[in-house]
Amino acid sequence: MVVYRFLFTISFIFIVFGIAVGGFNIIEELIHIIKSPDYLITDYFEIAGLGGAFLNSGFLMLAFTFIFKLLKINPTGVSVAAVMTIGGFALFGKNIFNVWPIVAGVFLYSIVIGENVRTYLYVSYFGTALAPITTHLVLDKGFDYIGLIIVLIIGFFLPPLGSFALTLHRGYNLYNIGFTAGLLGMFIGGILRAYDLHPEPRLIWHTENQLLLSIFVYTFFYLILLYGLKLNGWTFAKYKSIFKYSGKLLTDFVLLENEAIAFMNVGILGLIGTSYVLLVGAPLNGPTIGGIMTLAGFGALGKHPKNIAPVFLGVMIGALTNSQPVNSPIMVLAVLFGTTLAPIAGEFGFIWGIIAGYLHSALVLNIGSLHFGMNLYNNGFSGGFVALFLLPLIEAVKNIKNRIVEKWGERNGN
Repeated sequence: MVVYRFLFTISFIFIVFGIAVGGFNIIEELIHIIKSPDYLITDYFEIAGLGGAFLNSGFLMLAFTFIFKLLKINPTGVSVAAVMTIGGFALFGKNIFNVWPIVAGVFLYSIVIGENVRTYLYVSYFGTALAPITTHLVLDKGFDYIGLIIVLIIGFFLPPLGSFALTLHRGYNLYNIGFTAGLLGMFIGGILRAYDLHPEPRLIWHTENQLLLSIFVYTFFYLILLYGLKLNGWTFAKYKSIFKYSGKLLTDFVLLENEAIAFMNVGILGLIGTSYVLLVGAPLNGPTIGGIMTLAGFGALGKHPKNIAPVFLGVMIGALTNSQPVNSPIMVLAVLFGTTLAPIAGEFGFIWGIIAGYLHSALVLNIGSLHFGMNLYNNGFSGGFVALFLLPLIEAVKNIKNRIVEKWGERNGN
């Protein structure tokens, strides 16, 4: 199938590139990634090297694609979003060791309640947002098997919490499991702090190899765009048809349109994200490429240029006016990941999208301390609260507007 071919291809591209730039030390780099603490923000490029980081990312994307095969899943847009998000975060937080206890916990929940493991498969994929907890408890704090059991239990509770979290923001935060993981991480962080077991804040941020990374990332997304164009008969015809969708969960462009349109959108969003990072003077590194991969991956599941633009602008306004430099790590990542709120712009319009982005730029500065960086989808956590806060206000403004129009109509009628 086309989506399988796409996922296997991008996995092998990352593996081959990692081997090419990693040289003879690449296995040592991979082992170093596994052993190192990896809560936010830990750039695998900086702690291990480009080779090990890209190999780790390629291996994880390949492994999670094989799980689709094993379970006989018919992959769609959500599959692309899940695998590309995992691949992106495998450059700064997820590795071939720390993700599996979370996945196993979700699978265990499915078995216990008598559901097929495919029911909550994507919860397990996105739930790897909490992977740093595995490294922290098992390797850093030495809890060994007890640590693995704790992480298994954390994964076990993700499905019911994820279902409830969705009712809070009603699908207007695309990173629903990021919000869920943030809620779980908040309680876990509180417990760890109570026993003085919490991790300390860190910022490991790679700034080298910019020419090489720029060439690779631009080429990667340009090839994806070309692939989509090839499938679409070398034309952009019907591409704008995705602009009519708000992007609210689950807006699967592979199912609603076709693979060609979805891949074109993935490539375009990847090129937009890459250009933004470079234009503001930020480096391409593990976290920023991870952000670009996630932005692009959700180009198959809800995001498109029309609904991300207002959120982009709102976060940029916040970044330009607040105390953080516009090219600071947290602001650059807020722009890329803040597009989780794209459905608000898609559903309620440009102005509300700007407001959502602006509020996100402020909230994301403070919310990471609640989980001590152990929820990799910190912007998803923030985005959930922004949506939760804005939705009743949007409804109230709408009601007031309708009331004014109604009164005006009554007055003119008289």
